[in-house]
Amino acid sequence: MTQQLSTLSLKKIYSGKVRDLYEIDDKRMLMVASDRLSAFDVILDDPIPRKGEILTQISNFWFNKLAHIMPNHFTGESVYDVLPKEEADLIKDRAVVCKRLTPIKIESIVRGYLTGSGLKDYKQTGTICGLKLPEGLVEASKLPEAIFTPSSKEEVGNHDINISYAECEKLIGSDLAAQVKKKLSHFIPWLQNMHSLKGLLFVTQNLNLV
Repeated sequence: MTQQLSTLSLKKIYSGKVRDLYEIDDKRMLMVASDRLSAFDVILDDPIPRKGEILTQISNFWFNKLAHIMPNHFTGESVYDVLPKEEADLIKDRAVVCKRLTPIKIESIVRGYLTGSGLKDYKQTGTICGLKLPEGLVEASKLPEAIFTPSSKEEVGNHDINISYAECEKLIGSDLAAQVKKKLSHFIPWLQNMHSLKGLLFVTQNLNLV
């Protein structure tokens, strides 16, 4: 995988926990999913072969499925439109051509069940991100309703931190925070219904919005 990316003629402008970004022009970039494995905000030593391909195909499915509710960063172009064929052949299943947008500096997390860092916070305070929850909940308890529990968006190597809605407003502004919350209120019921139709549980969804 590293050898494949080293052959790209585009300039690399960012390397994240899993994805790398390459400059096309001032309005577009190439997003390439690597095989790196990230857990709890840490990049692990051993990559998983073809993980980036699977991750990209899953992401593309959901972006296309949800486009009528939440517009996305796709330009509609193929990697073959921006790369020589021999380069595009190497990454066609793990790369997408994207608009160059400004990310919102929070992680938009919606929880339907009590798990993960939310469970840890609940055990300590009885709350998640400042939201009071009923007493007596245990791991994997279904929450009374899906809740918006934002976290900070830290740099690679640092852990994201759960924050309250008030802290979210301070980070990105009250108007933008309200827009995010409103957009999620339309998005989550549809996603819950989609899970239900397939016999699945909606546990937690992490979103990176722009």
